[in-house]
Formats: sequence, structure tokens, C-alpha cells
Amino acid sequence: MTYPSRVKLVDVGPRDGLQNEKQPVPAAVKIELVERLQAAGLRHIEVTSYVSPKWVPQMADNAEVMHGLKRRSDVVYSVLTPNVKGLEACLSAPREEWPQEIVVFGSATEAFSQKNINCSIAESIERFAPVVQMAREQGIHVRGAMSCTVGCPYEGEVAPEKVGHLARLMKDIGVQHVGVADTIGVGTPGKVRAAFEATLAHYGLDEVSGHFHDTYGQALSNTLAALEMGVWQFDTSVAGLGGCPYAKGATGNVATEDVVYLLHGLGIHTGIDLDALIDAGVFVSQALGREPNSRVSKAIRTKRCA
Repeated sequence: MTYPSRVKLVDVGPRDGLQNEKQPVPAAVKIELVERLQAAGLRHIEVTSYVSPKWVPQMADNAEVMHGLKRRSDVVYSVLTPNVKGLEACLSAPREEWPQEIVVFGSATEAFSQKNINCSIAESIERFAPVVQMAREQGIHVRGAMSCTVGCPYEGEVAPEKVGHLARLMKDIGVQHVGVADTIGVGTPGKVRAAFEATLAHYGLDEVSGHFHDTYGQALSNTLAALEMGVWQFDTSVAGLGGCPYAKGATGNVATEDVVYLLHGLGIHTGIDLDALIDAGVFVSQALGREPNSRVSKAIRTKRCA
């Protein structure tokens, strides 16, 4: 089997991983987490989101976090900006505090779109279009997250045709890269391959990524299936932070530590120091008062103690 020689990981822990935490996480902790991740070798980090604090109070400190970062020239910092108001708030900061990339998101199913953002798929695309245009006019890269590409908590299994339809809509409004997301973690390799095949009808192999949740313990299997297709970009979350509030029992995003261990075992270059990454996961987990949700982290830390 031939795998990509290198893989790019986008650590979404500071944003997607922390957004649903009930307890307030201080901006200083978020800033240090980003700095620990980049020190460990992560070169793409999803930092925060510009959404209404009424709906996502955990991200109300977005400007403070972006201002406080000790930036590296070789790191791409991205933020979620789902509407024009959010992007305008983001761009109201000094230019040196802008992200190099923004993220918009849409669902492959109508039911999830309505439940998650209170509008239809078509309406969400209409909402994103001016955001994409504004960002690209400012030289900011635009990534699209496609939710529920293999399973939906309301509609069940998702036909690949729906994934292809969403990918085409994203392409039409100028989204430059799309992530195929198993939002509730129900996917298996065959279903994931079908979702990617539908997406690749509209985007090139270098313009797609995988975003897998581990609710059913399939995230690493799905990562391997995507690698076998030549996919070389993935979203992961340090310490397995995050999850989907619409999926009962969801255990969160696949842990960056576990994916790095898999990739290194396959001889794939990541540029990431696994030990430093594990320490970053321990840092944020201690701030949250719990253990990292990573088997690799637990195993290696147990080995360290021995």
C-alpha cells in the first residue's frame, strides 16, 4: 500500500475542542495551548471562532486570544467565521492579528442544518457567499467544513450524492478547500471512502481533508482509509477534546496524539514531536480537570512512569 509521504494536521482543539466546555477556560490557557502546540511542531492550528457569545460563550474572548498569540511565521492560524458580522469583527483587529485562514461550515443534511444553524442548506450557502468573497478579497484562505457526510443524528445514513451536492455548492461560492467530516463519529471506512469520492468530483486531492470523531472507535480506521485514497490533510484535536452536542455519548474529535502515532508508525512525516504534543494535551486536560482522551497519551505516560 502506498501512503502519502507527508501529512498535514490541523489541530482544532483550541476552537472545536473547547467550544462546548461548560466551565470557562481562561484566555491565558487557550493562548498557552496554541503556543505549546506550535512548539510541538503543529503548523496549522484552529484558534477560535467569531460567533455570538450568546450561543457560544466559550469563544467570547476571541479577540483577546488572537491578540495574545506569540505568532510564528511558519504557522497558519485559522478561525471560524460563519457570517459577515463575525468576519467583520475578526478583521476589525490590526492586520497582524488577522488569521491566514477562515472556516465556514455547512451540513450535508437539511435536518442537521436546521437544528445546528436554523436555516436550510441553500440559505447557509447564501449566508456564506459574502463571507467567502470578503475573505478572499483580503487574501485570506477559505476552508469549508462539511458536517454529517456519513451520518446524521436526525436523518441517519447520508447518501454520497448529498455530500457531492454540498461540495459543489461550496465550490460555486469560492470555498478553496473542504473537510469531509464525520460529525457524530458513526462512519466506517467504506462510507468514508464514498463520501470522499463524491467530494473529489468537485475538488482536487490537495483540496480535501478528513475530520473524524471517535464515538464508535472508528476514527483511526477512517483515517487509514482516507490515507489509502491519497488524502494527506486531517483535522485532529489534542487530547481528544471536543465532540458534538447532538450525538449522545460522543467522545470527541480523534486525538492528535493517536493520529500522530499512527502516521509515524506508517513512516509518514508530520514534523510533530509526539512527546511535546502529549505534554500539551496533559496541560489543557489538567486545566479542565480531567485526563486526556488519548490512548497513546495514556500508554506513553504510563511508560514514562515505569
